[in-house]
Amino acid sequence: MEMISSRVALGIAAGVCGTLFLGYCIYFDHQRHSDPDFKKKLHERRRAKKMAASSTKRTTVFPDMKDHEAVQRFFLQEIQLGEELLAVGDLENGVDHIGNAVAVCGQPNDLLNLLQQTLQPQAFHLLIQRLPAVAPRIVKATPAMQEEDVE
Repeated sequence: MEMISSRVALGIAAGVCGTLFLGYCIYFDHQRHSDPDFKKKLHERRRAKKMAASSTKRTTVFPDMKDHEAVQRFFLQEIQLGEELLAVGDLENGVDHIGNAVAVCGQPNDLLNLLQQTLQPQAFHLLIQRLPAVAPRIVKATPAMQEEDVE
């Protein structure tokens, strides 16, 4: 008899806990939707995702490696775009852009040390994994060496 009543009590307790949890979820959802900034935040989040998706569709055009100013502009642009995408939460594309910047950097070891200290650990590990794939893209994008380039 005692065993049956403990099972019933356990069942009732589980039912009460489930009802309380469901009530809390409904309350929280109502509070979230009644927030005056809810739609604004939702639109911003969707716009950021759309921007991130559109930036992945474009292919990266590497600069002429002989033109120092073009390389510097490309480097700064890729770092900035990568940081923006990481801030939005787009880890994959952000790391790709930062990887492009590291690939054209004159001192990649110093930059990698700085990035190791500033990036999230998972972003830095993903960057390290993707760096070997960036070099072939630069080689493809760089025009073949001319005879006057060889000494």
